[in-house]
Amino acid sequence: MTRYAMNGPTMGTRWSALFHMPSDFDVHRTRKAMADAVTEVDEQMSTWRPESDLNRLNAAKPGGWVSLPDRLLTVLGAGLEIGQASGGAFDIGMGDAITAWGFGPADASEDRIKTARLARRSPAHDVLELDKAAGRACKHSEMCFDLNGIAKGYGVDQLTGAARRHGIEAGLFSIDGELRALGTQPDGRGWTVAVEMPNLETRAAHSMLVLEDAAVATSGDYRHWIDVGGRRLSHTMDPRLGMPLRHPPASVTLIACDCMSADAWATAMMVLGEARGLPLAETLGLSVLFLKHGQPEGSGCGLFAC
Repeated sequence: MTRYAMNGPTMGTRWSALFHMPSDFDVHRTRKAMADAVTEVDEQMSTWRPESDLNRLNAAKPGGWVSLPDRLLTVLGAGLEIGQASGGAFDIGMGDAITAWGFGPADASEDRIKTARLARRSPAHDVLELDKAAGRACKHSEMCFDLNGIAKGYGVDQLTGAARRHGIEAGLFSIDGELRALGTQPDGRGWTVAVEMPNLETRAAHSMLVLEDAAVATSGDYRHWIDVGGRRLSHTMDPRLGMPLRHPPASVTLIACDCMSADAWATAMMVLGEARGLPLAETLGLSVLFLKHGQPEGSGCGLFAC
């Protein structure tokens, strides 16, 4: 068996795939299929692409139905379900606030920040109606949707699906901090993944996970942030206030059977925080790790499989 490592650009970062296959494996066809899979997600769900299907929905007037592709409807549906299950902690309707604070395709704007903070907000699951059978969606009031808290995870799932369609039954697939493992390595071991220390200055492992047929996502405040008056503000929005979280955990790492769910729930747990998040995670059977700034380095290793 030959070890293959592939990667390419997507969603402002890079996708990667690590797996073992026979030496006569069709590398070029498989790499193209993987690249096409993540490109399709980006083209449909990016707020940075003016022509994306998501931006068509954002530009539509309330009350009108908009035809959308199946994959986007799948992610919108999952976002609404997780939003409701999390009590609104995960909300795909925060696009106006994300853009206002400079985490979207435009620079931060004081006027837009004021508007976002003063807006009377309803959760996305109360505003957006999906008709999956007819391939369409309708928003019943003005709302700007953003899928940055779930689309990368879905992209990893699509990357994994492309690998499977080309005969790959075991491997490790990722986009940025979202990863999904299939099967085991050739020697029977699971795939080892590091949980990063939430440190601005250095990159170091806090602990290690070993995954078999499972996905993991990490959300944190130490990589994507802005400085306002000498205070670091997280890119994760508080849906209640239309502004960045004021006292978030340093990071949340969550394990699920698919990466789309892991990605969205990691964001939801950032919003909920440890006190509210842990009881909900226990109720839902989610595996979650909260880290605080200044928490000492760990050396634990856990095996997770779905």
